[in-house]
Amino acid sequence: MSVVQEGEALDRAFVNQGQGRGTLWEEERVGRQRMADPVRRSAVRAFLIGAVTLIEVNVAVLGTLGGSWIAAPATLAAVVSTIVATWAVLDVWVTRQVHVQRHGVVSTPSSAARPARGHLGLARRSHEGRATGSPQHLSSRAA
Repeated sequence: MSVVQEGEALDRAFVNQGQGRGTLWEEERVGRQRMADPVRRSAVRAFLIGAVTLIEVNVAVLGTLGGSWIAAPATLAAVVSTIVATWAVLDVWVTRQVHVQRHGVVSTPSSAARPARGHLGLARRSHEGRATGSPQHLSSRAA
């Protein structure tokens, strides 16, 4: 019996117990949409860089308190990592802004997204061309 068949058998046994539930695994809709892949990648990168920075800061502090030789290099590494972590957080923000500009935003009451207006201009120009009886390629704009 394969894993899928075993899972289906467990689901049937669970439903047949009369508990009134569906399957063992049900996906629930969440309130917010999932982050876009580029934004998620940069956020994970920023989180990992921030975690390494915090570890380096702890090593620097403990090395300083213990009077160890590692304190000076760890302090320099922590300063550099702090700059890199700040850059990574800015990368998350910029990546999110670029994604929103390229792909639009979800239509919500607070959304700044507007519908494309290109189709309105085409409809107006074709209507003007029909009203004057002249073809569009000979219009005054072509001259």
